[in-house]
Amino acid sequence: MGRQAFSRPPLELTAAILPVNNKVTYKCLIGGSLALALVALSLIPAGRVGLVGPAILGCLILLAIGVRGFEAVRRFSYTVWILAAVAASMFYPHCFTAVGSFEPGILIAPLLQVAMFGIGSKMSPKDFAGIVRMPRSLIIGVCAQFMIMPLAAFAISQAFIFPPGIAMGVILIGCVPGGPASNVMSYIARANLPLSVAIGLIATLLSPVLTPALMRLLAGQYIAIDVWGMMLYSLNMIVLPIVAGFIFNLFYSARDVAGSKAIQLGTYFVIIALTCLAEMVSDGCGIAGFLLSLLKSACWFCFGPIVFSVIMRIIFRGDRRITDSFLSFLPMAGIALIITIVTATVRDSLLSVGALLLLTGLFLNSAGYALGYTVAWLFRAPEKDRRAIALAVGMQNAGLATQIGKAAAAGVASAVFGPLMNITGSALAGWWRRKGRREPAVF
Repeated sequence: MGRQAFSRPPLELTAAILPVNNKVTYKCLIGGSLALALVALSLIPAGRVGLVGPAILGCLILLAIGVRGFEAVRRFSYTVWILAAVAASMFYPHCFTAVGSFEPGILIAPLLQVAMFGIGSKMSPKDFAGIVRMPRSLIIGVCAQFMIMPLAAFAISQAFIFPPGIAMGVILIGCVPGGPASNVMSYIARANLPLSVAIGLIATLLSPVLTPALMRLLAGQYIAIDVWGMMLYSLNMIVLPIVAGFIFNLFYSARDVAGSKAIQLGTYFVIIALTCLAEMVSDGCGIAGFLLSLLKSACWFCFGPIVFSVIMRIIFRGDRRITDSFLSFLPMAGIALIITIVTATVRDSLLSVGALLLLTGLFLNSAGYALGYTVAWLFRAPEKDRRAIALAVGMQNAGLATQIGKAAAAGVASAVFGPLMNITGSALAGWWRRKGRREPAVF
C-alpha cells in the first residue's frame, strides 16, 4: 500500500555522523553509556544528586546512538530515545513547562499535526479503499478498542486496592479511544498503517457516546465529552494533517498530470473548507471567522505542504528515498517532543504515585497488546492487521484521559500511562520491525 513498502528505515541524525559499519565506535559509545550508568549509581549514595540527571541523560543518549550499530538491537534505539525524553522531563521539568514567558505546552497541537503529516506522507487515498471494501479488520479493531481495554481496566482496578479516584482513572484510561502515537508505532512495526489510522479516527468519533456510557457502567460515574469538540479534534489533529501529507506527495511527484492534480487538490480543499465550516457552526463566529479560519487552514494544510514539497525536492535533489527517511523522522521526533512536554507537566504527579500504580499501568498496557493481537488472530486477520490492532488497542489516548480527569485524582493514572505506553509501544514496534524483515513485504 502506498509507499510504505519502499521507504527506508526512519532517518536518524546519527547515521549521517557515524559510519554504520564502524563497530568500534558504537562499542565505545555503549561502553561510555555503561560507565555513566555506574557513575550515576555511585553519585546517589554520595549525596551528589544534582549530578545524577546529567549522568543518566548522557547514559541514555550514548546508548540510543550506540545500539544503532548492532542489527539485533538497533530497532530499539527509538525506545531508548523515549526513555531519554522522559528522563529529561523528570530531572529538568522547568525547561519544558516554561521558557521565560513562553509555554512549550502550546506546541503540543502543532507537533501532533506534524507527526500525523509525516504519517500521511506514507500513504495515499488508495490505501483506504481496501479498508472500505473489506472493513472486517476495522470492525474488529474498533470493537476490541471499546471492549477489551475497558474490561481489562475494570478487572485490574478491582484486583488492586486503590482509592476511588485512582481506580476511576484506571478505568478511564481503558474507556478512552486509542491515541495518535499508535499510528507512529504501527509505522515502525511495519503494521497496516492505514488500518491503524482508520481505527483511531473511528474510535475517536465514537468516544463522545461510548466513553461516557462505559464510565457510567464500569465506574458508576458519568463523564460528559463534547461531541462537536471531539469531532473537530479528529478533523484538525488527524484528518487534515493526513490530507496535508497527501498534498505533499501530490506535488512532490511529477507523475500526475495537471488535470488530475487539480481535481485531487480541489477535493482536499473542500475537506479543509468543510472542517472550517464545522468550526464556524461550533463557535458561532460568523462568515468573517469562517474566512479567517479557512485562510489559516489553507496556508497550514494546503499551501504549506506544496511549498514544503518544492523545498524538499530541491534539498534532496528529488531523491525519494532520502525524502522518505526524513518524513519518517518527523512523526517519531514529534511524538518524542510531545512526551517530553507532557511528562514535564505531570512530573509531580508521577513522583507522587507508588510502584503499584506503575505496575498497574504496565499490566493494562500489556493486556491491551496481548488481547488485541489474540482477538485479531482468532478472527484470522493478516499479520500486519494484527499488529495494527494490537497497538491501537494497547495505546490509549492518555492526553484525552488526562484532560477529562485533570480535576480529580483520576488524572494521576493517565499521567502514568502516557509515558509508559510510549516506552512499551516503541519497544514492541521495534521488535516487530526486526521480525518483519524476514517476511515478504505487504505494503
